[in-house]
Amino acid sequence: MRQSILVIDDSEDIHLLLRARLKDEDVEILSASDGPSGIEAARRLRPDLILLDVDMPGLGGFEVCRELKNDPVTTPIPIIFLTGVSDQGDRVKGLELGAVDYVTKPFDFPELRARVRAALRTVRYQKLLEQRAQIDGLTGLWNRVYFDQRLHEILAGCRRYGGRVSLVMADIDHFKRVNDTFGHPFGDRVLERVAEVLRSGVRPSDMPCRYGGEEFAIILPETDAAGGAELAERLRVRIAEPGWHKQEPSFVVTASFGVASSPGGDDASTAADQLVLEADAALYRAKRAGRNCVRIAGVPDPVLQTASCDGAPGG
Repeated sequence: MRQSILVIDDSEDIHLLLRARLKDEDVEILSASDGPSGIEAARRLRPDLILLDVDMPGLGGFEVCRELKNDPVTTPIPIIFLTGVSDQGDRVKGLELGAVDYVTKPFDFPELRARVRAALRTVRYQKLLEQRAQIDGLTGLWNRVYFDQRLHEILAGCRRYGGRVSLVMADIDHFKRVNDTFGHPFGDRVLERVAEVLRSGVRPSDMPCRYGGEEFAIILPETDAAGGAELAERLRVRIAEPGWHKQEPSFVVTASFGVASSPGGDDASTAADQLVLEADAALYRAKRAGRNCVRIAGVPDPVLQTASCDGAPGG
């Protein structure tokens, strides 16, 4: 994936110069002309690297750096300061605020390119390591660690900037029976198949995760409960398609779904816990309704007229 650099500098000439000198680096150059717009752009765009001018009118580079490092959304983004002075005290101050490097104006462009490459390379390696630690080994979906972190971050963003997020919880029906009848290797193939349906059936911005065992969760940014239910119904139908396994052509897998939606709350952690509880309660309603159906938190049954497997709750 192409990496991005946000340049925060009050000089248009610096923006033009950096674009010209870094044009062969296969990076996207983003621009902000002052501190406040730079902070907003960093929060909204989440670039891989920030080149930040120290000496800007109004909100200076040190203040911008301090605010970015105090925001959980932008804390991980590395910052390289651009400065017209080589005062050691300023360098120490910037590094103590969390910057990773300094480049002095007028630029030595081979040095600038080398420092930018080094910072972006470190970012790339860190992201690869983080992703490996956040991917479920069996299904290839995001795991519970990723789910907890991203749901908290998205709800914090909803609280700060507005917006809505929906959560879909899904559980494979009678999965214990699958393992007991066909064995755990077959059960693993069922999990892989359901995960593939989820992965291929969502938007690029959606986040399908393995929540635990045979339960899955999908984070849907900028989606209301009705939109979440429509997606869940499409996935339900695809999962229940017969004949997906060559060795057991008559075998059918079904899943139950619960959907909840939240505009965020006063506290992101509390909002995340509440959203999961609501989606899980809607999922249990789907189980009690006969499985293989979709239910929405806060909406009376029936929500969608779907086929059911049986009438017994649980499993």
